[in-house]
Amino acid sequence: MSAVLTRRRPARGKLARHGLAKHRGPAAWLVLAALAVLTAAVLFPFALIALNAFKPPAQYSAHGPLSFPDGFSTGGVSTFWQTADFGRALWNSVLISGCVCVLAVLLSILNAYALGIGRVKGRTWILGAFLVANFLPQEGLVYPLYDMAKAAGLYDTPLAVIIIFTVIQGAFGTYLLSSVLSTFPPELLEAARMDGAGRARILWRVVVPVSMPTIGVLLVFFFIWTWNEFFLPLVFLVSNSNQTVPVALGTLQGQHIMNPLTTSGAALLGVFPTIIFFLIFQRTLTRGVTVGAVK
Repeated sequence: MSAVLTRRRPARGKLARHGLAKHRGPAAWLVLAALAVLTAAVLFPFALIALNAFKPPAQYSAHGPLSFPDGFSTGGVSTFWQTADFGRALWNSVLISGCVCVLAVLLSILNAYALGIGRVKGRTWILGAFLVANFLPQEGLVYPLYDMAKAAGLYDTPLAVIIIFTVIQGAFGTYLLSSVLSTFPPELLEAARMDGAGRARILWRVVVPVSMPTIGVLLVFFFIWTWNEFFLPLVFLVSNSNQTVPVALGTLQGQHIMNPLTTSGAALLGVFPTIIFFLIFQRTLTRGVTVGAVK
């Protein structure tokens, strides 16, 4: 009898899905069509860049950028890689973005634990200051930061950019995590105190594991935001050996005349690492958003 029921379940599921698809109204199909058009519009530039990055130069000259390649050529990608020393720029971006996302999250956790759970005096004013700091333009910060980096001997070093972006990203992370930890279940904290746990143990054994979805989202966002930064790395990293990927892309186009195939290869190499990073941590983002919706 159970075997018969087991066989019938898939069929019942198929009928349910068929019924849902059958009873979709015009509005649902219109939304699906709009999403399909929007997806195509977003993916079209990436597909065009990928096609031109590996298109033979002769075909591009004869048929233009919209033609489908009849061959495979890595000339544009290899020319940009050698001209811009892209391997070094890629390592610099990974190093800076990785250090910033980890250090900024640690700083945000410590600050938010004191503000969200510790309830320090003047908590509202402190969070307001962090919120205002998020709206300060980088152009207004560059002059004092430049003077401090020069005085400390950190100018034209990755460490200067790491410290600056750790503080900048930590201000946003503190504001966000403080709002999350202010609603942390007090029962868990009380149970940990009754078991003899101190403040540090409560933070790392109770608060951090429960808040991991939000922390994971911050890690991903901090990495991508730091990777895409252009203005401050352009000011503080003037040596070619210290430049990040966005700076290398910008300065190379100003120093050299590149053909469209090399430009397409540069754009593809510049955006490819962030896409891979996003796809790897897509489940982390989805989990964080879902937990936030449930709360």
